[in-house]
Amino acid sequence: MSDYLTNPPPLMDEGYIKFETHWKKASPLPKAEITELNAYRQRLYELGFIGAYDKGIGYGNISRRYGVEGQFIISGSATGNLPMLTAEHFTLVTRVEARQNHLWCEGPVVASSESMSHAAVYQECPWVNGVIHVHHPGLWKALLYQVPTTDKSAPYGSPEMVASILQLMRETRLKEQKIFVMEGHEEGIFTFGYSLEDAFGVLMDFYQDQSSVMPSSLR
Repeated sequence: MSDYLTNPPPLMDEGYIKFETHWKKASPLPKAEITELNAYRQRLYELGFIGAYDKGIGYGNISRRYGVEGQFIISGSATGNLPMLTAEHFTLVTRVEARQNHLWCEGPVVASSESMSHAAVYQECPWVNGVIHVHHPGLWKALLYQVPTTDKSAPYGSPEMVASILQLMRETRLKEQKIFVMEGHEEGIFTFGYSLEDAFGVLMDFYQDQSSVMPSSLR
């Protein structure tokens, strides 16, 4: 019998998890493995790039590459609204089969609903070690079609989104710009880089460049 729980109850995290999840509940990773990841997550939360909407649906997540090729640590589902995370709120994605819409993870919590999109970046870019997904209405509107933009019909966390991300990687300057917006996932923005510092810096650079042209209500 498998130790994995297939399709655990969906959690409130930008809606619902769309891929088939195989989750093995396990002990938290050592604190040292999530210290830097959690520090950047905290900064993003304090800046409002990660958080929750009025109805309590969380948004935003963060990950870093880990160990074996293709594996990564990511903040868990339903953690966006928490003001501070611990090792209990991160999980290890061990395998992804995007075309079949399956994902395997191990840890105290189920992986974020955007894990499939994080996986697409890591698989296409072996040099990437940090990926950030945030929500920001002003920056999203300012960057829509000004930077690589995913297909409007591609839902978040789906094989269609993965296919759209891979198409952008291969047909645009996305690997150089290290940022894309999601037309079909309002307010959704991804950045990535050689490190978490790099991914965070890309986000901050674009935000600072665009903040002067955003309406004050959307900054």
